[in-house]
Amino acid sequence: MAELTSEDLRTFSYLSDIGGTGESFSVPLIYRFLIRFLSPIVRFFFNVNYTGLERIPRKGAMIITSNHVSNLDPIFKILAARRQVFYLAKEGHFQKQPNRFIMRSNGMIETLRSEGGRDALSRAHDVLSSGFALGIFPEGTRSRNDAPPYLQDGKTGVARLAASFPGVPVFPISIIGSREVMPPGANFIRFWKRIDVHIGESVTFGEWLVSADGGDFSKSQLESLKSIDEHGRGSIMKSLYRKFTDQLMGTIKEMGAP
Repeated sequence: MAELTSEDLRTFSYLSDIGGTGESFSVPLIYRFLIRFLSPIVRFFFNVNYTGLERIPRKGAMIITSNHVSNLDPIFKILAARRQVFYLAKEGHFQKQPNRFIMRSNGMIETLRSEGGRDALSRAHDVLSSGFALGIFPEGTRSRNDAPPYLQDGKTGVARLAASFPGVPVFPISIIGSREVMPPGANFIRFWKRIDVHIGESVTFGEWLVSADGGDFSKSQLESLKSIDEHGRGSIMKSLYRKFTDQLMGTIKEMGAP
């Protein structure tokens, strides 16, 4: 199989058809303060154990994915990254003060329901194109299952973003124990409970696309993709997005996600 060139990957990225909003993106000043000064305090209080921290780069765009069983999960991913991580959040969290101030101060990005999923992906595009870290829960929301297994099927938005940035690393993370620390609906935190966070090897969409165990996509297939109509192209892309997402969720499961 002929290997895809950088130009080929740029073409594939273009065909994924996700663009940003065109708005500039910057780190809130308060968020910079929280990451620098409060992170060590948070680490002190939680009984959290990490493996694979050395795999996460300290700068540059990246996508951090994981399972989602507790409202505390975003915090543990930020602590793993040791840098600002930006998340998409529903507009309902921004409607009233002081919630709105807190959400914006912590780097949360408001997504408007009226604009649908495309608005969310465009805002996520802004984060990555600015060279920041994007945190994603592929399941789309915290697991609603009352008993194990909690892991649900992933949505393909993560794959579409990865395809738009085929050179950006995607990290699978398994979070184990956070549900016991703060169960859904609980008003208190069991700080003494153990949490294990496993960080797996990253993969870029470009690497996955040409891998025989991944997309198994060739240069000739890319040429065909460029020449077919929009409907046919969309069908092929959706199939690739689904396969990438399913394999990512499978990796997270194999890493021990409950």
